[in-house]
Amino acid sequence: MADTSTPDSPCVAVCSTLFDDICRGCGRTVMEVSNWVFMDDAEKKAVWVRIRAEGYPRRPDNS
Repeated sequence: MADTSTPDSPCVAVCSTLFDDICRGCGRTVMEVSNWVFMDDAEKKAVWVRIRAEGYPRRPDNS
């Protein structure tokens, strides 16, 4: 059974890697973004754990 508490992708459609190789929206590296569809569940989970610990994903402020 799939884990429904975690979205398939951390993408929040705020893609920006202007200053380094970390997306300021989701916290993934450029390589993680480009290889996401090829990663297995364990690899994706490891990325989720790291980006959540770093305060990602960051949703745009709609205020």
